[in-house]
Amino acid sequence: MSVSIRLGWPSSLLVPAPSRRTAAPGPRLHIRDLAWSPDGQRTLLDAIDLEIGDGELLGLIGPNGSGKTSLLRCAYRFQRPSAGCVELDGEALWQRPPRWSAQRVAVLLQEFPQDFGLRVHEVAAMGRTPHKGLFDGDDADDQRLVSEALARVGLSALAQQPFASLSGGEKQRVLLARALVQQPQVLILDEPTNHLDPRYQLELLGQIRALGLATLASFHDLNLAAAFCDRLCVLDQGRLVAVGRPAEVLTAELLQQVFGVRALVDTHPLAGHPRITWIV
Repeated sequence: MSVSIRLGWPSSLLVPAPSRRTAAPGPRLHIRDLAWSPDGQRTLLDAIDLEIGDGELLGLIGPNGSGKTSLLRCAYRFQRPSAGCVELDGEALWQRPPRWSAQRVAVLLQEFPQDFGLRVHEVAAMGRTPHKGLFDGDDADDQRLVSEALARVGLSALAQQPFASLSGGEKQRVLLARALVQQPQVLILDEPTNHLDPRYQLELLGQIRALGLATLASFHDLNLAAAFCDRLCVLDQGRLVAVGRPAEVLTAELLQQVFGVRALVDTHPLAGHPRITWIV
């Protein structure tokens, strides 16, 4: 099936498209012929093959129950694939120790973690955990990384505030700072803009793009995915049905087939990326 489309923001969110990055040659993260079954009988993921280059933001889209979260969980070592493998720079992720993976792959989930009364700088400092021994304390380099990460996400002034007192957008930025402190090679995000208002959605995704990391992220909002992602992969019933640039993947025909909804697809008049308007 050929794929070509256009997407964008609602009229209230007319923003210039983020500049597209050029990924380095060769994949940083490679998911090879991956399958997953929760009980050995029902196959919820099958024959998934994806490559994510260094500096590339790859968006994962599909209807509820299509397997997006399951695929991400296999990629960050939460659930072991039934078949196939996940490779980071040619190394089989599931054949290395968990600590090795945690030093290289950072994860941002939809839910906010229990903060146990921690302050912002303490939550960000948790990103150093995979790099520390059991009884190691934070040293000057750790403190510098935390300060730099909080500055990068614009939260230096809130470093001493209780994490629980922050807004949803601020909490997500703290967790992004924690990921930066982790110094990962790959960033994995499960619908990171869920529950955020438009301003914080745009700010967070802009900051994520600016990191220049190999990034795999699932999206519920297709217009956000089209605006910020270098490529999109479409999951339906546990299988990949399309992979390509947003303008190649997001077609009215594909949206009707995968989501079961008619859509008008055109080009954003200011930003140039595809724009989807659902037809009701």
